[in-house]
Amino acid sequence: MNKIDLTNRHAVVTGGAQGIGLSIAGRFLSSGASVTLWDRDRRLLATAVSELEGCGAIDVVTADVSDAESVLGAAASTAEKFGKIDILVANAGISGPNLKCWEYPVEVWKQILDVDLTGVFLCCRAVIPLMLRQKYGRIVNVSSIAGKEGNPNASAYSAAKAGVIALTKSLGKELADHNIAVNCITPAAARTRIFDQMSQEHLDYMLSKIPRGRFLELDEIAAMVAWLVSEENSFTTGAVFDLSGGRATY
Repeated sequence: MNKIDLTNRHAVVTGGAQGIGLSIAGRFLSSGASVTLWDRDRRLLATAVSELEGCGAIDVVTADVSDAESVLGAAASTAEKFGKIDILVANAGISGPNLKCWEYPVEVWKQILDVDLTGVFLCCRAVIPLMLRQKYGRIVNVSSIAGKEGNPNASAYSAAKAGVIALTKSLGKELADHNIAVNCITPAAARTRIFDQMSQEHLDYMLSKIPRGRFLELDEIAAMVAWLVSEENSFTTGAVFDLSGGRATY
């Protein structure tokens, strides 16, 4: 494993209690960063802390990324305890049911966009003022290959993740002269608990589209994100980094 130097940096990882977020947090800790996990599930946060015990300085905040006040409170609490937030990984997300667009319940559509798109906006909105004051920051927003291609029977998820790509590009331009890099990743499917929300038919569809013939591994995501949030990433911003195993065509 390559050593990425994140010494003396403090990172926030949303949806950090499991899956992709937990893997990223572990990689950050091994790279010298301290980490705060934001998640709405207290039980999972406690399990995550026990799993990462001994790896480095870790803290947790119970927060709902779809609620503006909850996010602002989490940012204030984290900044007060650690004095800064250098890194934000906006990872929290849900997939929703696999249904045709015209069959999609309106309230479920709103819920998915609230978490997967508005949640990213709210986290960036809360953390960026802190980064501006310190004239440094690294943000990685977790989108999806679905945001590039649009998966059938996943219209809400695909639309939200496409929005994350556009939001990232806007923020990258707005912050380009402040030493704050904002990039996003577009992973193919990785085997996490989000699979529990998907039909087997949809899982088979996603796997069939990956030229490498397998699902993405969590440590492969963490490796890319670790570089993106490092000082070595001193020029690239507003960019989309592919983790689709060859599926993406752009």
